[in-house]
Amino acid sequence: MDERPTRDEVLAARGRRLPDVIEPRLRLLLCGINPSLYSAAARHHFARPGNRFWRALHGAGFTPGVLSPLEDRRLLEHGLGLTNLVARATASASELGEEELVAGRRRLARKVRRFAPRWVAVLGIGAFRCAFARSDAQLGRQPERLGTAGLWVLPNPSGLNAHFQLEQLVAAFEELREAAATSSLLGTGRGDLR
Repeated sequence: MDERPTRDEVLAARGRRLPDVIEPRLRLLLCGINPSLYSAAARHHFARPGNRFWRALHGAGFTPGVLSPLEDRRLLEHGLGLTNLVARATASASELGEEELVAGRRRLARKVRRFAPRWVAVLGIGAFRCAFARSDAQLGRQPERLGTAGLWVLPNPSGLNAHFQLEQLVAAFEELREAAATSSLLGTGRGDLR
């Protein structure tokens, strides 16, 4: 689908899955919470108008220009990939249960073992805390790794996340880009999460 989905198409997308944008040995695998109904209807990641993901990614220097959601597969050209903790689309992430998020962490760990990205960044501190059983987790680099990948938490870029303005999102994404470019993963974590 290359145009905006209709209201009926958005409503019909409940439970639909959005395919990952992934390949082996990426620099960074970005992991959303789950697809919005809008993204599932459009069949592209972070497609909802108002989502600041694409602008934050560019502003932080990950991409040379602001990509549109229709170009989500072009992220592979930049060593970046996309997945979600929970594959099914919902109107709100609040519809997800703790069990789904924990199961999502296990699926994410399997993807990391299979595709071996250098870094994984989860977009959403609340979902991360629940999925990884880390109620004290903060944004930024995490002390543990996920398999062989460094682990990072970024703010949720949804336009509904009023806690972070675009400038703050860009700064958080940029901190990850700079750290990933300069750090070695050897000996940086306190353990391996599975």
